[in-house]
Amino acid sequence: MARLFAKFMGTALLGASLAACEPSPEQPSEPASPAASSAGPVAHEAASFTVLTSGTAIGALEVTPREDGYAVFYEFRNNGRGPTFDEVIVLDENGLPVSWTVEGATTFGNAVDEAFRLEDGRAYWRDTTGENEAEIAGPALYAPQNSSPYSLAITARALMAADDNTLAAIPGGALRMEEMERLTVSNGSDTREITSWALSGLGLNPTYFLMDDDAFFGVISPSFTVLAEGFEGEDERLRELAASYGASRYEAIQARVAHAHDGPVRVRNVRVFDPLSESLGEPVSVVVEGNRIAAIDPLDAPSRAGEVEIDGAGGSLLPGLFEMHAHMGEASAFLNIAAGITSARDMGNNNEVLDRLIDNIEAGRVAGPRLYRSAFIEGRSPFNSNSGVVVESEEEAVQAVHDYADRGGFHQIKIYNSMSPEWIPAVIAAARERGLRVTGHIPAFTNADAMIEAGYDEIVHINQLMLGWVLESDEDTRTLLRLTALQRLPVLDLESPNVQRTLDAMVERGVAIDPTFAIHEQLLLSRNGEVFAGAVDYVDHLPAGAQRSARSAMSAIGSPEEDAAYRGAFEQIRQMLQMMRERGIAMVPGTDLGGSFAYHRELELYQQIGMEPAEILGWASYGMAEYLGVEDELGRIEPGYLADFFLVPGDPTQDLKEIKTIAMVVADGRVYFPSEIYPEFGIRPFTDVPDMRVVE
Repeated sequence: MARLFAKFMGTALLGASLAACEPSPEQPSEPASPAASSAGPVAHEAASFTVLTSGTAIGALEVTPREDGYAVFYEFRNNGRGPTFDEVIVLDENGLPVSWTVEGATTFGNAVDEAFRLEDGRAYWRDTTGENEAEIAGPALYAPQNSSPYSLAITARALMAADDNTLAAIPGGALRMEEMERLTVSNGSDTREITSWALSGLGLNPTYFLMDDDAFFGVISPSFTVLAEGFEGEDERLRELAASYGASRYEAIQARVAHAHDGPVRVRNVRVFDPLSESLGEPVSVVVEGNRIAAIDPLDAPSRAGEVEIDGAGGSLLPGLFEMHAHMGEASAFLNIAAGITSARDMGNNNEVLDRLIDNIEAGRVAGPRLYRSAFIEGRSPFNSNSGVVVESEEEAVQAVHDYADRGGFHQIKIYNSMSPEWIPAVIAAARERGLRVTGHIPAFTNADAMIEAGYDEIVHINQLMLGWVLESDEDTRTLLRLTALQRLPVLDLESPNVQRTLDAMVERGVAIDPTFAIHEQLLLSRNGEVFAGAVDYVDHLPAGAQRSARSAMSAIGSPEEDAAYRGAFEQIRQMLQMMRERGIAMVPGTDLGGSFAYHRELELYQQIGMEPAEILGWASYGMAEYLGVEDELGRIEPGYLADFFLVPGDPTQDLKEIKTIAMVVADGRVYFPSEIYPEFGIRPFTDVPDMRVVE
């Protein structure tokens, strides 16, 4: 599965996760050269752009100027999938779109048939949420729901000509552009002076992009770029630049929202959740010194001079939660903290990008969970993912295990789709030799039974397990088939011998499952024009672009029969997880959706297989600390334990939805108030900030 948090929560202008940014101290004081405001072609603009991830070319952007605008084709494939968009953009004499059509498909195959037109001061548009229209009172810029990165060029030229580089957006909100700095780029024969910009307004984070005066030059993030053809050699430097912008932005946010106190912090009048008894205690005060819990005092114990006292107002204090299927970035790190997730298991990433993030979290420069890393190993193929290490032979795969072990900081190996099944026994033997667990997808052209026999400790994604019961041996799961074939699940007999044989083997060998329940709900049950169930409780708090995404299907639903098949598939998954729970097969809660609000939904879904709220809270905190072997320091609120916990006003042991309104989070001893974090990402807060005072 992909890292999908950005698709739902991120920018509406670009269907990829792009880093946020803060103005660099070196940015020039002069504005960039203003753009010409016309619909005509830009003479020095490239016609072709290369799409790269972590330095590997994965697709292209082709731009064809027309008399009245542009025709654009955009496509990339990473991990066997990606978007395909054909666009036609018609501009007025001021460079504003008066017509914009986009056809194609999103990464997971949802059909795109988007159209916008402006007539006599009225805007009409069609996207996955349905048909819409609005009166337009002044200059405004249409923000497509699905589009190529070239939409940034259209946006940039319009904003350069606007007051304060700001314009109202259609369908809502406003678009703002801020200059970062001027750069020199070269391919050896051609040197350009370009400007980096940050665009914000519709999603959680700004998008970085590059302009050569009024000509589009590219898009940059720490792991993904789109660059003018011929300048691919600048990819690594520009990704590093995007990372530095992100670091500046998030360090500035951290300075505003993190409350680190030299003296003790007393959280007064809270009921502490005990994950062992799965119950709330009587009101007490919890005292933190440094990054440890120093004491749990009776409620009437007086505060001491110099303490910082936070009024818990009789709320529930719970141990920090564990997101067990993350692909962590800086934005999701902050938003996971705001959601009470103080520990996370990263399941595969750009290793250098993750190194920097972990260093910044541990140094307190940015907020983020404690991270437990997986050593991602993938086989080379036309469909391979480009995270972690990509290998081409059994020898390289085994060496990758040893290289990860020598490097340190990884608790398990994660095997991915394009790995040859024949290599897996040797890879697992090497992992055992180096004391590493083994988890992963089921590689193409094999099944879960073979991987269990080979020695998997855990299987990632419930679809990876269940597809082995409905696919033919020659069907290729490196493609979207690993999702679309879920339509076959409704006819599967869960009591059949082959299904029970797999479950028996999991029980016998102690193999766990990382189901990613919430992403399967979104894949199978989200529908165009409807707010999907997991977002209903918070969608109104999100920026305009994110709200729009919450009303879109993830998968292609082409007929009533497909609709019924996908709904039936989710019910089969639910029943399978209930069966696994009854059989005692270990499960871990993780989203593959970025955590945060999606993690709250992940926990909520386990009620559908018979788990009670208090049981879920204990499992997601102390249970996962045990699973990772850190239960001596994490997962409980006890003296001597690390200070990782969060406060909710209500009682989530009775109603799990209460964890969606968090008033305070303490992570590694630092105090955070989600209501101070959320506005930094354009999210409307859910609670008030608790009263806090220094005791005289």
